[in-house]
Amino acid sequence: MRARALGVATTFAVLIGAIVVYWVYFLTSGPSAISATVNRDGSANLTLQVVPAYGHHPFPDWVSYLAKDSSGRWRHTTIYKVPPHTIVHVTIYQYDSQTGLRNPFFGQIRGTVGGVARYTDVGNTGKGSGLPLYDDTAESVLPPGSAAHTFTDPDLGLNVPLVGISDAATNTCSAAPCATSFAHTMIQFSFRTPGPGSYRWQCIVPCALGFLDGFGGPMQTIGYMDGLIVVT
Repeated sequence: MRARALGVATTFAVLIGAIVVYWVYFLTSGPSAISATVNRDGSANLTLQVVPAYGHHPFPDWVSYLAKDSSGRWRHTTIYKVPPHTIVHVTIYQYDSQTGLRNPFFGQIRGTVGGVARYTDVGNTGKGSGLPLYDDTAESVLPPGSAAHTFTDPDLGLNVPLVGISDAATNTCSAAPCATSFAHTMIQFSFRTPGPGSYRWQCIVPCALGFLDGFGGPMQTIGYMDGLIVVT
């Protein structure tokens, strides 16, 4: 009887230890930050891409953002360091298809310089969609059905919907990183950073296929569809 009780206690202790190790690893691990490139005029550049699948085992094969570092290499991170009180110029290459916004509120561009973002279709991204084609077009609001994802930071009052490629598009990219030769939409906008702090951003489009209401998995994981803008 005593041996049985000891065995149960040992098993329980091992399970508790495994859970503790898992949570410590979960809470202390994560992608490293990437710094925006600072220009001579004091502004900064941040270049990102959104891909329909990360595609690198053993990491989850989820929809994801990536960021380009100073050497031109694409890195799997969503933590961006930017200077305070600075204009940040953002370029996003968006390779995923249209999902649509559940709330048209997020179809309006907010928090950017001039209240606009510029959109350019590359390849045949708009053909067959019934939606407009963009050729370096400045927009302040987009049709809700055109969005694939968003870049939204409530703390900064920043919201930019990202136009998705058409279901009729060919030459599509399926795994990261995606080259600009694949069909995509290029989105460009600028915003001014506040004082030092850590400001959480995320995609608002529920793009986590297979999860409850589309908001699990990549939607709640830093390194995929949400992250931090670290002003330092």
